[in-house]
Amino acid sequence: MKLIGFRVQNFRSVADSGYIRVDDLTALVGRNESGKSNLLLALHSLNPPGGRKALSPIKDFPRDRRLAECTDETEVVATRWELTEAETQALKDILGEGSRITEVDVGRRYGKASLWIGLLGAKAPVVADKDVKAAFRKLDPVIVAEIGRGAEDKRDAAAAAWDALKETDDVSDPKAWAARLEAGAKAVRAALGQAGIILGDAADELLSGLEEKAAAITGFDEALQKARNAVAGWVPLFIYVADFPELNGHQDIASFMHRRSQGLELDEAERNFQKLAKVADFSAEKLNSLWQAGDHETRNQLLNRAGALVSKEIRRLWKDRSLKVRFNVDGNHLDTLISDPNATYDVEVNLDDRSRGFRWFFSFYISFAADTNGGQAQGAILLLDEPGLYLHAKSQEDLLRHFRQDFDNQIVYTTHSPFMIPADDLAVVRTVNITQEAGTTVTNDPTGDSRTLFPLQAALGYHVSQTLFIGPANLVVEGITDFWILSSVSSHLRSLGKTALPQDMVITPVGGAGKVSYMVALLSSQQLGVLVLLDDEKAGREAQKELVTSRLVRDNAVIFVSEAFAEPREADIEDLVDPAVYEELVRHTYRKDLKGKTLKLNTNVPRIVKRFEMAFAELGLEFNKTRPAREFLTRMATEPEKMVTPASLPAFEALFAAIDGRHGRMRSAAA
Repeated sequence: MKLIGFRVQNFRSVADSGYIRVDDLTALVGRNESGKSNLLLALHSLNPPGGRKALSPIKDFPRDRRLAECTDETEVVATRWELTEAETQALKDILGEGSRITEVDVGRRYGKASLWIGLLGAKAPVVADKDVKAAFRKLDPVIVAEIGRGAEDKRDAAAAAWDALKETDDVSDPKAWAARLEAGAKAVRAALGQAGIILGDAADELLSGLEEKAAAITGFDEALQKARNAVAGWVPLFIYVADFPELNGHQDIASFMHRRSQGLELDEAERNFQKLAKVADFSAEKLNSLWQAGDHETRNQLLNRAGALVSKEIRRLWKDRSLKVRFNVDGNHLDTLISDPNATYDVEVNLDDRSRGFRWFFSFYISFAADTNGGQAQGAILLLDEPGLYLHAKSQEDLLRHFRQDFDNQIVYTTHSPFMIPADDLAVVRTVNITQEAGTTVTNDPTGDSRTLFPLQAALGYHVSQTLFIGPANLVVEGITDFWILSSVSSHLRSLGKTALPQDMVITPVGGAGKVSYMVALLSSQQLGVLVLLDDEKAGREAQKELVTSRLVRDNAVIFVSEAFAEPREADIEDLVDPAVYEELVRHTYRKDLKGKTLKLNTNVPRIVKRFEMAFAELGLEFNKTRPAREFLTRMATEPEKMVTPASLPAFEALFAAIDGRHGRMRSAAA
């Protein structure tokens, strides 16, 4: 069975959640106190470990309603499931060929521990009036003739029984017909037997066919119950986790074995120690027996293997730092020690003393690695309340990847972290909202106020920034106008077969020379290739000095726009554009502002943007280079040959060739 949707009603803050679609991975996203946990708790009550219990109206029924409204029959949770082909066939075997059930509804109410089951597509057996009448027409002459050959003193009774049975050809009420036919057929067979009459195969088959149809109808209610019982047995467990499972870094093996041998109930930490032993492939009994035998070498080898097994998986899943797990045994005491083998000095720290985030991750891994591999959670549906709450953002991304790649279980989890939302698959997100009038409600498509939607907006924004402006090879530029001009011209030149930017290079604008070093530091930390293109002016030179002296990049990874020209000069990206073209773009985009005014440009100023800034300032206006750059980008889509003139083409090609050469050397060095 696979859960495909659920609905919660009359539970704490939830009056009616509405129908909530469920996928293999489903994220319930909402602000604090919106009722996300209540949705999981209600779903958990459907089939929790340890069995269902009656819910408490005082604790669980919405507080703004009178207790008299809550009865044992009050609905709490309804779920819809998709059946496997084998399950569909099993129900067909129980209910008959007329019923092909591929989906079922399962729910619970306040007072009853048993589930209610809706079998969607179950069809009661039917019998056609024409088939019954046809059977009686064929049987009548045969049975009448047989009665005539029977014992003389029994003929009248047999004839009366047969006449009574023939009256049951009215099938307008199938249940009543079936009951009458079963009783009548039984009487006929008894009367024929007393008369010494044995029906031939053909007649017996016709009569048996009527009896089978009647039996299918009278036994359908019992078959329905049998089918419901089968479905109830297929419903998987719902395992709810609100905090990390308790797991101690120090374990007294003798005390653990004594408590278990006495049949005492183990606490959570002891139960999770059993899970740790299962995952690490050792047992308390084996460790104890080796200690009793004085075979310390074998015991140490066993635990060395255990540490290697767990370390391998932790390193695969925990990307924050490469950690090593070692189990140290001293007499009957076992310690779980964690160390960083890449540190200058390999310090081992007990699990109990590690960060809360790592302890959560380690405990979660141990618990579910054990439970989902032949344990309690195998096949269970996992309900996780704010998983990874204590983890760093990148570790939350690792956890989300762990959910998607390593679990066969369906997972429903709550979160308000953008890093726990798969931005490449927002279809898994359900938004949870709460109002005073309606209580907690859920929408299958993102809706809600700004606080509710913020995690989705942040996740999507982060994803776009990572995919649109960041790649394996990055050209960091100062601003968005640089991005517009360079990207559009490069695409045009590539279409003409001329020198363009490398195809695998992503242009990354940062919003000013002062921010270049921050972006370079971020990209370099992710082991991405980085080249920097700077305007050749004071701010650009200062940015270059900061990058090189702080060793964020090598000197040859910084390129100045001035390298596009044969003679040294100050230059911005805009200086690559034909000056006549750029002036026309400025005058067009500022035509209303400049109407009736005379713009005087100082051609002695080397940078064209600076010329316009000074000329506009003399007129009491402010010049923003974004306007002409946006117009340049627009016209590049329709008339690129007018934007990239023969006068400007050599400078663009020279700059692109310089960037391509540096990129090639950078790629060779990385290889």
